[in-house]
Amino acid sequence: MLSINLQEEQLITLFENNPQKDIFHHDNQEEYLDAIGKVTLAVKRFLDNNKKPFSGVTPAELRPLFAKVDFDKPLPDYDSLLDEVENLYTNHAVAFHHPEYIAHLNCPLVIPAIAAEVMISSINSSLDTWDQSAGGTLMEQKLIEWTCKEIGFGDLSDGIFTSGGTQSNLMGLLLARDHYAFKLLNHNIKQDGLPAEASRFRIFVSEMAHFSIQKNASLLGLGEKAVVKIKTDRSFRMNSVLLEDAIKQEIALGNIPIAIVGTAGTTDFGNIDPLQEIGRLSTKYDLWFHVDAAYGCGLLLANKSRKLINGIELAHSVTVDYHKSFFQPVSSGAFLIKDKKFFGLITHHADYLNPKDHDHDGLPNQVNKSIQTTRRFDALKLWFTLRMMGKEKLGGYFETIIHTAAQIAAMLQADPAFELMNESDISALVFRYNPRDGQADLCAMNQFIKKSMFNGGEALVAGTKINKQFYLKFTLLNPLTTIDHVKNIFNIIKQHGNEYLQFNKTTTEFWRN
Repeated sequence: MLSINLQEEQLITLFENNPQKDIFHHDNQEEYLDAIGKVTLAVKRFLDNNKKPFSGVTPAELRPLFAKVDFDKPLPDYDSLLDEVENLYTNHAVAFHHPEYIAHLNCPLVIPAIAAEVMISSINSSLDTWDQSAGGTLMEQKLIEWTCKEIGFGDLSDGIFTSGGTQSNLMGLLLARDHYAFKLLNHNIKQDGLPAEASRFRIFVSEMAHFSIQKNASLLGLGEKAVVKIKTDRSFRMNSVLLEDAIKQEIALGNIPIAIVGTAGTTDFGNIDPLQEIGRLSTKYDLWFHVDAAYGCGLLLANKSRKLINGIELAHSVTVDYHKSFFQPVSSGAFLIKDKKFFGLITHHADYLNPKDHDHDGLPNQVNKSIQTTRRFDALKLWFTLRMMGKEKLGGYFETIIHTAAQIAAMLQADPAFELMNESDISALVFRYNPRDGQADLCAMNQFIKKSMFNGGEALVAGTKINKQFYLKFTLLNPLTTIDHVKNIFNIIKQHGNEYLQFNKTTTEFWRN
């Protein structure tokens, strides 16, 4: 009893000396504004100091600084905190906004969406139930309705915001699995688990599809063997003739085709599978058709290039990543479905959260459609963006990216020092430096170029392997990247390539002598 009294006295003393100083509430606005203001200035310093995409820091250089951090000893003020965070993080953060960052699928951000982040984090609504979000639920539903309309879905469509493409693709395969188990086998997976026949379920994808399809098949208990990879044509798009052959072959083997996944924007090449033909085959063989448009969803906004994803409206479900092609902060994705009835396959009612009588009362609980429970109000970022900028302006940014990528492809083709692997529907270009001296190990040389560029930080590109050969890759998602920026990147690539050649030449001469 004595120890309890002492603890109570300590707490009383603590709050008398510091009355909820750190808690966000109505009497603490000055503290809030001061903190937000200081962080805003720190972000400004990040923008001012980033003259190149990356500092080039290594884990070995940075890790010792973390050994000095003691979480049991709080810092005295925000200035001290921000000094620490700048040394450990922001001084070395990769600057996705920089026009010479053209590595991965990371976009620059539009300012309205960043402004929305402040409101999202501060008010901290949870979008799982109406009684935790109110108007936030209706705003999310309005944006889902808008996206479904842009896809070409009808009045029965619906959807939910997600953490991104991997989660959305998981939901597409989950509904396909459960739907076909019930339809073909009269088996309820939600209640009874996987049927024995699930080992024979098959999902068809392009060999260039996102790795999350295999990963999700494993998570769903189907195993990676359930994923049948279809070879692509010369343009790295799924070959629909081979797709139909594979469907027939799996049926002949006694397996059960349940879904086809079409990709609208492959990660490596930015190309789009023949969605209309895949849609036709999905109807012919009665298969679930899911479109992974995590990258290519920006085409929904693009008046000139929208035709590239004709056929997406034939899908049963679609993945979109607003944080790739709508210039939104991570995370901001969505899973869209043509017929909302299929969400019943994953709905679970809990008396303390979303009891069934809420459905009768017309209360819109988004958790009924989600595999998450607590969810951030990420939809507010897109709301701010569309209300401040509009669809046309966003679409113009995406059209600019496509146009610039086409110009870059032409430059790569015209320069004898480069080999271009593809022409992209969107903005991903795979290529390698090849000075054609007849002696260089092209894989080793291009790996050296990528590593040297990353260590230097002046410009960042990605890399990938095609047919076991290493290539460099541009992924353009910044409308501010110009041809002059790309020319500079070409020069940096050639410089490091020539360094490699000179080193090899010197080493060879040394051993000869």
